[in-house]
Amino acid sequence: MLRVVPVLLALAACAPQPISPERAAEICEQRARAAQGPTGRVTIGASSSDGPFAGAEIGLSADYLAGRDPVEVYEECVFERTGAAPIRPPVLR
Repeated sequence: MLRVVPVLLALAACAPQPISPERAAEICEQRARAAQGPTGRVTIGASSSDGPFAGAEIGLSADYLAGRDPVEVYEECVFERTGAAPIRPPVLR
């Protein structure tokens, strides 16, 4: 019986810690924005030591590729993190 207690305590420590509904909304808004479409960035410049440089980045989320509704992504994400419905609608810019 004494051996079971440390195992249970270790498992409890690994369990996800609850987060506030507001923090869940912030995290999930980012995921929902990524579901709206591709993201990207282009960098062009020059330096005295390396000369000219250029770079590009394109991001595609799995939710976007699956054609998921960003609001649905947000609501599901908040529920997974808090166990409750969102406290406010997402701000998707």
